[in-house]
Amino acid sequence: MMLTPILTLDILISLVLVGLGSVILIRNNRVLSHWAFLIFAFSSASWILSNYFSNDQHLHYGIVLIANRFTLLYPGLALASLMVFVSTLVPASIFIKYPRILLTANLAAFALTLTPWVVAAVHKQGSVYAIDFGGLAAVYFAMLFIDLALIVVVLTKGIRKSKGDDKLRLKMIAWTSLTVLAINFFTNVFLPFFGNLFQLTNLGPLSTAFMVGGLLYSIARYRLFNIRLAIARSIAYLLSFSLIGVIYGALLIAVSSSAFFSNQPLVFQRSEYIAFAIATAFVYPTTKRFFDKVTDKIFYKDAYDTQAFLDELNQALVSSIELEKLLTHCAEVIAKNMKAEYCLFGIEQTAFKGVRIVGTTRKDFSQQDILKARSMTPHLGMSVIVVDYLPAELDKLKQLLVRNGIAVLVRLVPEFSVSRDGVEGLGYIMLGQKRSGNSYTPQDVRLLGTIASELVIAIQNSLHFEEIQRFNITLQQQVNDATRKLRRTNQRLRELDETKDDFISMASHQLRTPLTSVKGYLSLVLEGDAGKLNETQAKMLRQAFSSSQRMVFLITDLLNISRLKTGKFVIETTPVDLSALVQEEVEQLHESAEIKQITLSFTKPAAFPKLMLDETKVRQVIMNYIDNALYYTPVGGKVAVELTEKPATVELRVVDSGIGVPKAEQPHLFTKFYRATNARKARPDGTGLGLFMAKKAITAQGGSIVFSSHEGHGSTFGFVFSKTRLKVPENISAVQHSLTAQIDADVAADKKRQKQPA
Repeated sequence: MMLTPILTLDILISLVLVGLGSVILIRNNRVLSHWAFLIFAFSSASWILSNYFSNDQHLHYGIVLIANRFTLLYPGLALASLMVFVSTLVPASIFIKYPRILLTANLAAFALTLTPWVVAAVHKQGSVYAIDFGGLAAVYFAMLFIDLALIVVVLTKGIRKSKGDDKLRLKMIAWTSLTVLAINFFTNVFLPFFGNLFQLTNLGPLSTAFMVGGLLYSIARYRLFNIRLAIARSIAYLLSFSLIGVIYGALLIAVSSSAFFSNQPLVFQRSEYIAFAIATAFVYPTTKRFFDKVTDKIFYKDAYDTQAFLDELNQALVSSIELEKLLTHCAEVIAKNMKAEYCLFGIEQTAFKGVRIVGTTRKDFSQQDILKARSMTPHLGMSVIVVDYLPAELDKLKQLLVRNGIAVLVRLVPEFSVSRDGVEGLGYIMLGQKRSGNSYTPQDVRLLGTIASELVIAIQNSLHFEEIQRFNITLQQQVNDATRKLRRTNQRLRELDETKDDFISMASHQLRTPLTSVKGYLSLVLEGDAGKLNETQAKMLRQAFSSSQRMVFLITDLLNISRLKTGKFVIETTPVDLSALVQEEVEQLHESAEIKQITLSFTKPAAFPKLMLDETKVRQVIMNYIDNALYYTPVGGKVAVELTEKPATVELRVVDSGIGVPKAEQPHLFTKFYRATNARKARPDGTGLGLFMAKKAITAQGGSIVFSSHEGHGSTFGFVFSKTRLKVPENISAVQHSLTAQIDADVAADKKRQKQPA
């Protein structure tokens, strides 16, 4: 059988239909539309080939008769499967399911085509065969008309109810299908049945090429069947193989036709063929990559990698905390991946800034249009508003968006608030049309919804950052004002403090001289130099002497504080017998202890090393410790003074059974002018200077304070000195002995002079 041009075209169209149907079914064999399209493709391909053989006058009469009967069977199957296919593409509300009776009628009518009741016989009519129709041929053609009418109804309603790419897809299928059906109805139904004219029946099947073209266009442009990648790769492989085949064939023809090649041995010629084949194999990958790029540009103009898109956007979200920089970067990423003409962010007014429009370009929107959009969109219950998908009842919003060149409007609303009526959110994302002219797809809509949720969080963080920045600026101004006021107040306090220190220093010096005189005369009277005293007089004078002694110590503390302030607090060390010094202070306060009925005990060590100490300051510390212990210990209590020598240190402890110090107040006890709460109640006239000066005097000589207390169970105060650090140098001993004798002689002379009458 010779391949004529018509047969060649018939075979090519059939192969494309069968191949397309097979690829679609392989992609997903669980979808009704894919099975329906496969049946349509096989029926159409079979009809094309059977129609050609139905007119082949070289074939046996019986074969031609069977071919003519199949030529009527396959169009019926193709129409029925096309009916099911288009029904799966329209919204569910208008999906037309075949009633059982209609399906049974279709099968019965199409089955009749294989009987003499529809095709009784065939006879030659010029270059083709004419059909002698049987008595039930009208039933067959009536069923074709019913199926055709149903297809038109379904497509018409589907186009009216669908939106976006779904609508464009149905339009393309409707135009191509109806064009093919109209041509075939005219050439293969109307002319043969009503005009007994069969000469154009071979041209009808060729019109199926329109259907193939429309399907391929819908696959490429409107994502029909979602097999664009498979189609693109198939075309790339086909073009690559074709180009390689042409190049290889041209090289072989050119070389083999040359005289040089024909005169070469057979082994050389075969080696040349192998070399050409290897070279062609090396060229193939480059050719394949080239056609991959070409087909990707055709089938995937707007394609993007969703994960790569989200990764890039996430990097933009963490690139800056400043709102305008963040939004500009995100707008560039969205516009680039979505292939949009522009991307803008509109952010609502805040307490610090007005409405902001930031993005890849500058656009001025009508303030009136902005207010209208903001009043309508919060009531739609959706986050992504695509102009192409808006229903007729939102025509005003659609016109508003089209007038401003907005193809997509995305509300920046938290995900949980999208469906709440009246919730506007933080603002909007505005996208222009795609640069390719295509519509935004459902995939784009879902992705923009995800992006909006992420952006809401990032924008909220940036707005909080702006608020904190503004608050920091305000707070800094307030801090600066308060700091200036505080500095002025501190300066005034320093001046007052200096005045106070001057007063304390002056008062202390002025009070010290008369007190020394009072104390000296009281001492003379108590010693009997002014006459004998009775017990009552002696007791009263002893109290006066004790009070004057405390006053002297207080004045000494005030002077020491003044010296600390002026840097004149000096430690003057001499060899001191600490055990004798403690003994003297205990004896001096023994009478006070007896008056308060407190047991004051001290056991003087048999031998104790001398240390280089400031005797006056250490004496004052010891007296302060014992005096405080006596004062804050109730009647009948005990005060024990312990002086111990250890291998490396000497330690003094004054242990009492007094009121103790509250635990919460113990850390503040040795600070200036501080007194514990229970101490202030027991002794309101205290100053809080004794312990402060005791710590200064001890630490200035290299010692450390000993302190422990339990409220209601007494306290322990003391100090520790290092023997090595305060060791008396050997060359001082002789000088010290001489000085001590001289001082004792001077003291005796002073007392003798004071006893003589003036």
